[in-house]
Amino acid sequence: MPATRKKAASRRPIITGAILLVVALLLTLAALAQGGGGGSTPSAAGTGSAAPSPSQAPGPDLARRKDGDPFALGRTDAPVVMIEYSDFQCPFCGRFARETKPELIREYVDTGVLRIEWRNMPIFGDESKSAAVAGYAAAKQNRFWPFHDRLYAEPRKRNSGDFADKHLIAWAREAGVPDLDRFRTDMASAEAEDAVVNDQVEGYELGAASTPAFLVNGRPILGAQPIEVFAKAIEEASGR
Repeated sequence: MPATRKKAASRRPIITGAILLVVALLLTLAALAQGGGGGSTPSAAGTGSAAPSPSQAPGPDLARRKDGDPFALGRTDAPVVMIEYSDFQCPFCGRFARETKPELIREYVDTGVLRIEWRNMPIFGDESKSAAVAGYAAAKQNRFWPFHDRLYAEPRKRNSGDFADKHLIAWAREAGVPDLDRFRTDMASAEAEDAVVNDQVEGYELGAASTPAFLVNGRPILGAQPIEVFAKAIEEASGR
């Protein structure tokens, strides 16, 4: 870890995934005890197998709809916003990125129906956090989505060195990040760490204890579901 990152981390210590996971599980149990659940919550292992709960009421509207948001795809006034909580080391997130997201982009984002907003949810350890802050650094130069696609280009073994800084910098170069010195600085910044923590806390406060997790106009979809599940949710939310 670079000295600058150590300094930033000591100044604003990041909340560990283990502590946040405990918070998430407690929030989920509380919701179920109060009758606020109704759906099947995936395990912390991120199986990606949990089905959506069609009877569950919509959650809060967390769409940001910011003009020029580098973490978003699609029009700010799209009738449907899908918020995605993902981890770059999650195999099911990778499967969604490679197989399902391109179809959703062609069918719904490119036609103005859907906006996709990314949230970092690094639950699988240090390399997940490193990839998340690197994604933030790429976004600062408007190259988040090419960088996202490069990280998810193939399955990778968790916490094995695949997401070491040297690889993240090389992938940033491949993704067209123009200023790699700035990329390194942004990746090591407290601002990047804070942004990642804020996304993660938002997800855990919703009870999302695994990845990927989605909100489609506030309605949850848990796991890397078949394209038909997402299409049905988008069609219903858009009134088509």
